[in-house]
Amino acid sequence: MKSWTIAGMLILGTAATAAQDSAKSAVKTQKITTFLMFEGKAEEAMKFYVSLFKDSKITAISRYGKEGPGPEGSVIHATFTLNGQEFMAIDSPAKHNFTFTGSMSLYVKCETQKEIDDLFKKLSDGGQVAMPLDKYPFSDRFGWVVDKFGVSWQLTLAK
Repeated sequence: MKSWTIAGMLILGTAATAAQDSAKSAVKTQKITTFLMFEGKAEEAMKFYVSLFKDSKITAISRYGKEGPGPEGSVIHATFTLNGQEFMAIDSPAKHNFTFTGSMSLYVKCETQKEIDDLFKKLSDGGQVAMPLDKYPFSDRFGWVVDKFGVSWQLTLAK
């Protein structure tokens, strides 16, 4: 049986701590970003969304060229922020058999009655109301809409 020295145990302990710190650091740097795939409406949707929320902007857009595979000028990749939260968007170069679904939605906590009313009106314009803006057992003011681009939004008044 080997005997361990205090120095050896300190070295092993330091190495283990460094490995744990490295693992924690890797987790802290991981970022999860919502990715939205449109069929030719990515730029229009981004412009609409950044007009609705403070501290929002389109941060980058790359476009398809003449060589495709998507229509020239459509969005191959873009990033934008809504109230400081980053999102990504593309225009799919191909038609597909799926789109956005209500089982995944963007959940927004609104600070004021005016904010929730304005967002609900603007997001539902040209879209569909899944749950009317009203009082519910889980919220004093809540509404659920699918906007004109097919993206599902749940809006609630923060308490």
